[in-house]
Amino acid sequence: MVNTNKGIVYLEQHEDTLLVISMIDNLLKGASGQAVQNLNLMMGWEETAGLRLKAGMF
Repeated sequence: MVNTNKGIVYLEQHEDTLLVISMIDNLLKGASGQAVQNLNLMMGWEETAGLRLKAGMF
């Protein structure tokens, strides 16, 4: 899940209540990562271009 563009949604039912848990890798999927992904789609480039780069201090 780390360093991806994926989001995971987990559903679990407890009697008459539905528990919904969602997870994202916020280091890539913050506002700037979303902006890069949208630009890639608008320009017809590979959707993940520039998003697989890893920071040097992690």
